[in-house]
Amino acid sequence: MDATFGFFLLLNHRRNHVYIGNTGSVHDALVLRRSPMYKQVLYPPAGFFLLGDGGYHCLQHPVCMMTPYRQPVRNRVEQQYNRHHAKARSIIERSFGMLETRWRSIFLWALEIRPVFAPTVVAACCILHNICKAADDLLAEEVVDGPEDGDDGVEDMPLNADQGLSGNNIRARLAAQLCPCSTACFSE
Repeated sequence: MDATFGFFLLLNHRRNHVYIGNTGSVHDALVLRRSPMYKQVLYPPAGFFLLGDGGYHCLQHPVCMMTPYRQPVRNRVEQQYNRHHAKARSIIERSFGMLETRWRSIFLWALEIRPVFAPTVVAACCILHNICKAADDLLAEEVVDGPEDGDDGVEDMPLNADQGLSGNNIRARLAAQLCPCSTACFSE
């Protein structure tokens, strides 16, 4: 029996939303596609987007997800975008750190429960963490070295029509807006 599991955690300033329900051998992008948020187009609202690492496709629809450009980047615009993306993702990494710190006794030692209950324990930790945040019981943020924008080769996997539309055009527009001299940046 696979004792690991995959989950998708959506963070905002007020609370964490979690979807748990796949074994750890399932790719991150597939965990997202199986989540109710993706299937029912629940989030984000129009004009907003999620940040994902290189383990996800850059998507426009049904869930707008922006990912970093693959290395090596082709120009300064992509480099600048990746820097901003990594900085924004560091907030997510700090949130994971805060969740792990609050429930250190659960996350750092082997759980003495049957593996089938592990997803329930993680979900309970997320719920309790949300209650603590709502009660302003906040932890000091941990220092994180920086996000790991892993490249799991997901961009090499083709998207078919029911998996969503590429978000590459949206990412290119965002990248151009982030580079103060975008015309000069593209020519480098």
